[in-house]
Amino acid sequence: MYQATTRIRVRYAETDQMGHVYHGNYAIYHEVARVDAMKQIGFSYKGLEESGIMMPVYENSFRYHLPALYDQLLTIKVFVEELPKVKMIFRYEVTNEDNKLIHTGSTTLFFMDKASQRPVRAPQHLVDLLTPYFHEGQDT
Repeated sequence: MYQATTRIRVRYAETDQMGHVYHGNYAIYHEVARVDAMKQIGFSYKGLEESGIMMPVYENSFRYHLPALYDQLLTIKVFVEELPKVKMIFRYEVTNEDNKLIHTGSTTLFFMDKASQRPVRAPQHLVDLLTPYFHEGQDT
C-alpha cells in the first residue's frame, strides 16, 4: 500500500456561515493531497496529460465526522491500496490539529486517452513507481 501525507491550513474563504469548512471544499482538499502524493513518488499529472492521457473522476465518496474550522491545520493522509489498472482509487483520512478524525473519503479516477476519449490502462511508469510499495512484508 502506498501512503502519503499533506497538510493544509483552512482559509477563511473556505468556511461557511457556521464557521465550518464548506462541504464542497473537501473535493479540493482531496485533489491537492492526491496530486501531492503522486509528486512525492516522482509522478507528474501534468506530464501525464502532456502525454495524451487524462484522469477524469469516476466517483467521489465523502463522510463528515467532525467540522473543520478556520485556521486549523489539517493533515490529509492519502492511501493507494491497490496498483492501478484502468482505474485508480485514492482513499483519504483527514485529521485536525488534535489528531481527531474529521473526514474520510475516496476518489476513483480512470485513465482515458485524450484523443479517443476511451479508457486505457495505467501508464507503466506509474505502475513501476508504485510497485515497490506493494511488495509483501513491506510496510510503507
